[in-house]
Amino acid sequence: MGILSEAHICQCFSRLATQKRNSLVTINGARQKTGQQLVDSVLSLARGLLQLGLRNGDVVAISAFNSDWYLEWILAVAFIGGIVAPLNYRWSFEEARMAMVTIRPKMLVTDESCYYWHSAAQGDAIPSLRWHVSLSSPSLDIINKYNMLTAEMLVEQSVINGSMNYSFAPEGAVIICFTSGTTGRPKGVVISHTALIVQSLAKVAIVGYSEDEVYLHTAPLCHIGGLSSAMAMLMVGACHAFIPKFEATLALEAIEQHHVTSLITVPAMMADLISSVRLKRIQKGCDSVKKILNGGGGLSDNLIKDATRLFPRAKLLSAYGMTETCSSLTFMTLFEPMLEASGTSLQMLAITSSSPVKARGVCVGKPAPHVEIKICVDGSYNVGRILTRGPHVMLRYWDQIPEKASNSVEETWLDTGDIGFIDDHGNLWLVGRTNGRIKSGGENIYPEEVSINMDSYRLLASHLFISLIV
Repeated sequence: MGILSEAHICQCFSRLATQKRNSLVTINGARQKTGQQLVDSVLSLARGLLQLGLRNGDVVAISAFNSDWYLEWILAVAFIGGIVAPLNYRWSFEEARMAMVTIRPKMLVTDESCYYWHSAAQGDAIPSLRWHVSLSSPSLDIINKYNMLTAEMLVEQSVINGSMNYSFAPEGAVIICFTSGTTGRPKGVVISHTALIVQSLAKVAIVGYSEDEVYLHTAPLCHIGGLSSAMAMLMVGACHAFIPKFEATLALEAIEQHHVTSLITVPAMMADLISSVRLKRIQKGCDSVKKILNGGGGLSDNLIKDATRLFPRAKLLSAYGMTETCSSLTFMTLFEPMLEASGTSLQMLAITSSSPVKARGVCVGKPAPHVEIKICVDGSYNVGRILTRGPHVMLRYWDQIPEKASNSVEETWLDTGDIGFIDDHGNLWLVGRTNGRIKSGGENIYPEEVSINMDSYRLLASHLFISLIV
């Protein structure tokens, strides 16, 4: 079958250019584009990159605030068979330099948030760099100062020579997404077109995204959660609303102005949104939100209650995943307005244990349909390392030799680095991290488990005390 059966993130163009031809699909301040305009912009940029000399398999590093232009660059580089390496704009230049020395990009694209990187990257700092490009429209002084090209220059010089077709980088790679570095220096995770598409379709199926969505980009496009959700919206032909970076006030204003229907959060974002509303005592526009996907850690009971008050019509879900799995592995519904209206209790829908005292970890829900998970038990109690495999898993780390990326039966499974177990109902529970394990009397003990059990003990004690009073 060859290329006919290969997944490519630009396969969404047909839908955008037909079904969404005259519908808005990107909103960035006063700049708005229909489906056809978005596709035309991406193809024009792709032609410019080809004529400049960018080739199949070349790496393009991008560091910028969220915008429609950022999304177009990702798609244009992917279209010509390049590999996009989104870098965190919060990094210092030294952090960025270390990443770029590893991935060896031919081009560095930034907006005003990282213009100074271009000056620091001159000379031999990053030997692989050939081109410096501004994602936005800087002044002539900035262009001359940093010896930069602009997207406008590339598009103006492009020549239409017949129809174009998308291309593939080696291994089907499309993104090098860096980990957060919680276990050391950030690693470049190589993600395929297939992984992005299957994870996007999982979100469409489980969260319920549709072409009618107005999705607010709250997560940065340098983060796997932001990238994966952006791809899901492209797949269904939804409308993308952009703010440069997350600020609670900006997000709330965008929700009201654009009638946002969906967004993703992490606990800190949700807390900021709630605090901002309380501070200003406003809550206009939040009724339009119908779907919220939370990642990056569980929401506390209080945050869940406050979130459902702020977004009373929103289905609230939580996801567990990692960069190496191209975002979410499991999902759990925390609040469902339709069930709530019918009087059904919704709190922690995926948890079926009768008492929280029995819980030896944190429930993160059930795996997506295509995700295979198993527990590699290394002790008693059916607790062990959480492993996964499937089309959602990364190809490899960038500095890992492809032929040696998986050379044994054990290595066909990705070790998440987390410890947990699967209950009788198929829910995955997290207990701790592998590197936090302590050996005691031949048994594995995890600090997180001790903390959780102490909380359970206190909860049980309070229940007993209340029953005695009664």
